[in-house]
Amino acid sequence: MKKSALQIARASYQPKLPKALKGQVSIKEGTPTESVADQAEIKKLFPNTYGMPVISFEPSNESKNYPAVTAGVILSGGQAPGGHNVIAGLFDGLKAINKNSKLYGFLLGPAGLIEHNYIELTSDIIDEYRNTGGFDIIGSGRTKLETVEQFDKGLEIIKQLGIQALVIIGGDDSNTNACVLAEYYKKINAGVQVIGCPKTIDGDLKNEMIETSFGFDTACKVYSEVIGNIQRDCNSAKKYWHFIKLMGRSASHIALECALQTQPNICIISEEVEEKNMSLDNVVTYIADIVAARAAEGNNFGTVLIPEGLIEFIPAMKKLIAELNDFLAKNGNEFAMIKKSEQRNYIINHLSPENSAIYASLPEGVARQLSLDRDPHGNVQVSLIETEKLLSEMVGKKLAEMKNEGKYTGKFAAQHHFFGYEGRCAAPSNFDADYCYSLGYTASALIAEGKTGYMSSVRNTTKPAEEWIAGGVPVTMMMNMERRHGEMKPVIQKALVKLDDAPFKYFASQRETWAKDTCYVYPGPIQYFGPTEVCDQPTITLVLEAQGK
Repeated sequence: MKKSALQIARASYQPKLPKALKGQVSIKEGTPTESVADQAEIKKLFPNTYGMPVISFEPSNESKNYPAVTAGVILSGGQAPGGHNVIAGLFDGLKAINKNSKLYGFLLGPAGLIEHNYIELTSDIIDEYRNTGGFDIIGSGRTKLETVEQFDKGLEIIKQLGIQALVIIGGDDSNTNACVLAEYYKKINAGVQVIGCPKTIDGDLKNEMIETSFGFDTACKVYSEVIGNIQRDCNSAKKYWHFIKLMGRSASHIALECALQTQPNICIISEEVEEKNMSLDNVVTYIADIVAARAAEGNNFGTVLIPEGLIEFIPAMKKLIAELNDFLAKNGNEFAMIKKSEQRNYIINHLSPENSAIYASLPEGVARQLSLDRDPHGNVQVSLIETEKLLSEMVGKKLAEMKNEGKYTGKFAAQHHFFGYEGRCAAPSNFDADYCYSLGYTASALIAEGKTGYMSSVRNTTKPAEEWIAGGVPVTMMMNMERRHGEMKPVIQKALVKLDDAPFKYFASQRETWAKDTCYVYPGPIQYFGPTEVCDQPTITLVLEAQGK
């Protein structure tokens, strides 16, 4: 493999660890926990792993001798910067426990466990991937571990390899599945621990114990660099409005963080749209009014940040999508037999009058995405809906109406962008390199202490890495019941942008100024070498959240 100069230099970076993980550790257990909601239902579904305490690790002078551990690791779901460092931290932690410990990687995600597809991860392999982006060390996949048949098939290879613990690195769905797996293996006394690690660039796997999911920091810095470049071009040419869609299907954390880093003229926050019961026309009018106000000052240019999941947060659209989800879950086979040319009319004729009217009013392309092309979970693939183009076209029409009414005198020309894959496999920032390595190392400590059904947790992350708090949080603590495929299922509760939290409140206090004036910030590329105030900074979201506590 030919390596760039940065790759060669970056390979020698030694991630920083919390003080508690350097040397011998002692374990501190808190009080029993409960799920965030639906306690009775969650407890009934997870009788063997419910109610466990939160765990933290502390330095210890007591010498401990641990037996060698054989562990397996799975990368699940979409890629996120730092995944390789989670595996490196896990590997190094296992070797620190006992030099004879082994680590197997299951290939291409959970399917590798089911299909018995694996490699042993040795130091030679691990060293090639330290501090690099991507998940290519073992690959990833979106197979869901959810049936007893899958669990039993996986157990066959686990027993064959002598694996005592399995680490699943993934988002909320993957960690939910990890918890279900931990519960099943505990129920049948399989002797297999299951530990999760919080991954998703979207930032929606977070709570009081999981301050941020790994990859969020790097992805936001990558997107903010490009947004800053676009804004500099925008301020140079002074003739385009740039509509920029950003990843974040279920929450607007990326859009908000990028807005805090770059100070665009407009940033739509999906959660606010929902809270204010805004219609699509309300959103369009909000943008058009700002475009007109800037034009009145001679500024026919600007930037608009849009979270990819916006459509689902518009209340009327959300009701439509919810009914579509249930309808297609129950009538999927019949729907698939209908000619494609007739499918739209079929849906229009079978929805409630209110939702039927909304669906019929949508452009053909958007309507098709809402009803035909769905992901493996049965959800609308909102990333395929070109919301940035839909909004700019509607803003253009609104401005034309305003011009006829004498309320707008400017020129409007739009450019469109979608930043998604650009951030998923970037070389991790120093923050993510350190954070991910610590998460993996913490997972090894949880394994050494015999824990299962836990997610690796590293907190206090706005402080220097030495002061970070490493431990574990029971996955059941984060769960609630949600409707999936027409059925109520236990899942980790997604963390949405909270409108009363410090990051949004700060954004809201500044946005009128950013809308009127040109206050662009140009973050530039991620820096890996240099002063700590340039290289080691966490996200603005984390800093503001810490200040607000």
